[in-house]
Amino acid sequence: MSKLHQKGAPSRQALVLEKLFTSLDRRDHEAMAACYHPDAVFRDIAFTLRGRKQIHAMWHMISESDLRASHTIRRIDGRAATVELVADYTFGSTGRRVHNVIRSDIHFMDGLIIQQLDSCSALRWGVKALGPVKGVMSWIVPGTRRKLAMRMLEKFVGRHPEYA
Repeated sequence: MSKLHQKGAPSRQALVLEKLFTSLDRRDHEAMAACYHPDAVFRDIAFTLRGRKQIHAMWHMISESDLRASHTIRRIDGRAATVELVADYTFGSTGRRVHNVIRSDIHFMDGLIIQQLDSCSALRWGVKALGPVKGVMSWIVPGTRRKLAMRMLEKFVGRHPEYA
């Protein structure tokens, strides 16, 4: 489900965003990957990824979860957009339910996403995903959270040689 706050016909960038976030809700990683420029950069509280292939691997891994997502495009112009994403899923390693509100700042090049910077409350996310003690620790020591996330992605890529 999405809401687009824009007058007139949707721009090329708006269509890319709609495709990206509706594909996320459908867990269609192939369609999501097609929204990114080959040299794209993605960063959130867990990952710093470079290139469409690495970003695709992350979305493929996430698409194997029970994720449900909705979004609202808050601002968009020819080169940049801000999207509010709401993601609900079960965090795999703990089985805990997560409701995460994310701000996604996106930049475009050649009609595709060249940079996506996602931000949310790392403390709120940690407590929901990991429980109170580990959640606070993941907030205090973000390097550990990032290292564990990258390890999960590396294991996933090990099982999917198309991303190596």
